[in-house]
Amino acid sequence: MGEESLRKRKGEDNGKEDGQSIQSHEPQTMNLQKQAKLFLFPVGLISGICMIVGTIIGSGIFVSPKSVLANVGAVGPCLTIWAACGILATLGALCFAELGTMITKSGGEYPYLMEAFGPIPAFLFSWTSLLVTKPSSFAIICLSFAEYASAPFYPGCDPPQVVIKCLAAAAIVIITIVNSLSVKLGSYLQNFLTAAKMIIVTIIIVSGIVLLAQGKTENFKDSFKDSKISVSSIGLAFYNGLWAYDGWNQLNYITEELKNPYRNLPLSIIIGIPLVTVCYVLMNISYFTVMTSTELLQSQAVAVTFGDRVLYPASWIVPLFVAFSTIGSANGTCFTAGRLVYVAGREGHMLKVLSYISVKRLTPAPAIIFYGAIAIIYIIPGDIDTLINYFSFAVWIFYGLTILALIVMRFTRKELRRPIRIPIIIPVIVMLVSILLVLAPIISAPELAYLYCVLFILSGLIVYILFVHFKFSWPQKISKPITMHLQMLLEVVPAEEVTE
Repeated sequence: MGEESLRKRKGEDNGKEDGQSIQSHEPQTMNLQKQAKLFLFPVGLISGICMIVGTIIGSGIFVSPKSVLANVGAVGPCLTIWAACGILATLGALCFAELGTMITKSGGEYPYLMEAFGPIPAFLFSWTSLLVTKPSSFAIICLSFAEYASAPFYPGCDPPQVVIKCLAAAAIVIITIVNSLSVKLGSYLQNFLTAAKMIIVTIIIVSGIVLLAQGKTENFKDSFKDSKISVSSIGLAFYNGLWAYDGWNQLNYITEELKNPYRNLPLSIIIGIPLVTVCYVLMNISYFTVMTSTELLQSQAVAVTFGDRVLYPASWIVPLFVAFSTIGSANGTCFTAGRLVYVAGREGHMLKVLSYISVKRLTPAPAIIFYGAIAIIYIIPGDIDTLINYFSFAVWIFYGLTILALIVMRFTRKELRRPIRIPIIIPVIVMLVSILLVLAPIISAPELAYLYCVLFILSGLIVYILFVHFKFSWPQKISKPITMHLQMLLEVVPAEEVTE
């Protein structure tokens, strides 16, 4: 849209100056479009594992232990929930590995829903992801980063909300700029931040093992005593635990960029997620070596309390490395979610300019900038707990639908090649759990927020009918000049190749 106008304008302007014809500029534009195809920087096995570990280990393990414990009430069930969440994330990721090697397109759930159910569910997924789940996840992580990063400067009291929100907005802007400038730079930054966060995870785990070896086991005696187990409490505990594991499907957003995806996608999952599960369980054990259940529930920031008790006077290391951890998770989320906007734009389900590629940087810059801008809007109301509720409710609706797509395609698309084929019982279990996770908060604590979320998802149908199905001409008349000016401003072109 607007690309022809841009090409002609460039040709006319140069033609006036040096007498060259408009056609003489076309091969250059074609080459740029072919070059733009190369923005897909290949991601190997190590980078794939780093992407999974780096995106999953973010703010969750430093925030969620309190919420999981509050729901189940005792150490034993708490550790069991953390291990069960890891198993569920691994099973879910294995389902996504089959989908990702069967349909090797970037964009996560989007191409799978498109293949199984057609354009409407795929559009609703992209609509919800682009405007609710992905930006709210980005906003939650950056708000968590801001809280930990500002905490050392306000000893004894909570940092002002204005400081937290400004710092979170600054983090979003920096991450957006880095990922817009270079895919390679974004990938290298991810690897560095993953290494930094593994240092703090290692420090906490090793400290815990040393304390256990010294005989600090009193908090683990009668570990199932006083537990409050019910369907709703287990469901809500899973909700908070799975927030810490979210990101297990991130590699499916960049399948086109993976070197040898048939081998590296499942290997990254099989190595990455169990590694995270072991880390999470050991970190929780470490927390309980120095804190009783009551003390952990009273702690404002669990990891900081742990650092104050174990690492003093070097306890400042904890908030610093937690800040690295959260910013790494935010970077991984931005790196992959920019691809979703790009894929949806390419299919004509979003503004066409969002699928364009930067001529100089070979990155999906318009998609990443759009994503960052929406995330900043979410920071303004900025309540982390509410954002997590919105996010988890919406995201598990589509996880369940995607796993259903896998089951459906086993019968409707038998001709598709499946380099990885998992037992059918695995997707059935994951789908049943996702139904439970969607219904649990509604049954145990019904809120209008969930109704608004469902209404927002369904409102995407109106947008689809008006702008995608019927393709009214007046929105195109408005968007053409906008697209053309954005092309000139951002120096972007369509990614598809032009036949010479």
